[in-house]
Amino acid sequence: MKDNNSPLTKLMQDAQLSRRGFITSASAVGITSAMGFSPFSAFAAEPKKGGILKLGMSGGNTSDTLDPTLFSDWVPLNQAYMLMNGLIEIDENNKATPELFSAWEAKPGAAEWVFTLREGVTFHNGKTLDADDILYSINLHRGDKSKSAIKSQLAPITGLTKQGDKQILITLESGNADLPYLLADYHLVVVPAGFTDWSHPIGTGGFIFDQYEPGVRSLFKRNPNYWKPDRAFVDAVEVLVINDPTARTNALISGQVHAINRVDFKTVDFLKRSPALNIIRSSGGQHFTFLMDCSVAPYNNNDVRMAIKHGIDRQKILDTVLRGYGSLGNDHPIPKTDRFFNHSLEQRVYDPDKSKFYLKKAGLTDLKIELSSSDAAFAGALDAAALFQGQAQKGGIQVNIKRQPADSYWDDVWMKAPFSMGYWGGRPTADQMFSTAYQSTAKWNDTHWKDEKFDALLLQARSLLDEGKRAEIYGELQSIVRDNGGAMIPLFGDYLDAASKKVGGIKPHPMFNFMGGRLAERVWLEA
Repeated sequence: MKDNNSPLTKLMQDAQLSRRGFITSASAVGITSAMGFSPFSAFAAEPKKGGILKLGMSGGNTSDTLDPTLFSDWVPLNQAYMLMNGLIEIDENNKATPELFSAWEAKPGAAEWVFTLREGVTFHNGKTLDADDILYSINLHRGDKSKSAIKSQLAPITGLTKQGDKQILITLESGNADLPYLLADYHLVVVPAGFTDWSHPIGTGGFIFDQYEPGVRSLFKRNPNYWKPDRAFVDAVEVLVINDPTARTNALISGQVHAINRVDFKTVDFLKRSPALNIIRSSGGQHFTFLMDCSVAPYNNNDVRMAIKHGIDRQKILDTVLRGYGSLGNDHPIPKTDRFFNHSLEQRVYDPDKSKFYLKKAGLTDLKIELSSSDAAFAGALDAAALFQGQAQKGGIQVNIKRQPADSYWDDVWMKAPFSMGYWGGRPTADQMFSTAYQSTAKWNDTHWKDEKFDALLLQARSLLDEGKRAEIYGELQSIVRDNGGAMIPLFGDYLDAASKKVGGIKPHPMFNFMGGRLAERVWLEA
């Protein structure tokens, strides 16, 4: 039901800024980029202890679990980092930094790595962290019985042994210069050896399990013995799952929550007008996708896929749906911020004549397809689908939009519907992004695309230490995905969070919303 008296409605009626006015005043109202200067006065303030931090989050479902092998969306990721620590952390500069591993060293060829454990870390039950805990936590994602999304990424590990209680030796089938980044994956959080009670996890994190209702609410209390002296300031964190963007925004405006993730691109220009709120804008690898199942007709024909890729006006959708908070995509998942981004690839543009050309190559005069969509895929997905529907028609492609329920989208539609929409949060390296969603054996290969040349080149690039040679291969991999893959990637979207100015310490981060999923342990409440 539409509430014309809601705080959001009043705010939107009060604010009618022009696009130009918004851009010129952005720095004055707290809009920041991950690479730029932050104007938030709270950044310079001293952290304060106490209070209950309340987060309104999109990305939760009643089927959620705290089993790290099964994480698939924003809420479980954030909850995991409240309760548990990772092996390695990605910092605000997109660099791998120590967490439960305090140091590491690669032997020549990068096929053997020695990782040193941090001293003085204890679990919530009082147990001291040792090498057996690390081995167990990594091995949860390995082996024939594992259902982990990163099982295929860890498959190159041929040896995982402890060298005493405080060192781990990892042996790979071939060199991997990016292994520390791979081990920073959010699935790789640590629990005690032998632990299996995922309804009540025990970790080494800044907060201790208290209450948990999947897809609804959780409450975790501060760990008084947390090993990080400069983290975990609030007494407790309460997470409320609010998947509806309007309800989530209203919860923030009315003060029911202190911060929200995945701010709706439609409302950010209005939210920034509030003197009580900050908008946190981070540029990174988040991208939005139109997914064609390459294993079924007509998407098993690359000419059909190319016709579809030329049938979308990327700039129009960037300006209209994202309100400019992002950049153009070129049908591959590597962002311009990646050191291996291929700058020589020509930007694909809207060209209905090329759509007709590729349809003719496929032996077709026109094409009728059904696109499954929901704003669960990303904020504004239904609007993007509607714009694409009109644009594609000029190239002989008739798109029927099938609106799907938001609550079951990721379980019933993603990776199952022949043509659907989705998003990826990006990864810190090109290898990890390709290995997660494009390698033939990847669990989350959501277009079911297989290419032997791609797989071989990916393996080759992974084992090289020469940055120049790696750049050449990753450039070619981007070209292969762009021209042969099953994903149409028209847009990279900025991460947009919003928070009350009572929240101190909040900053942009290139990996995911909410400071790479670690907001809860990094911020404090000013009052």
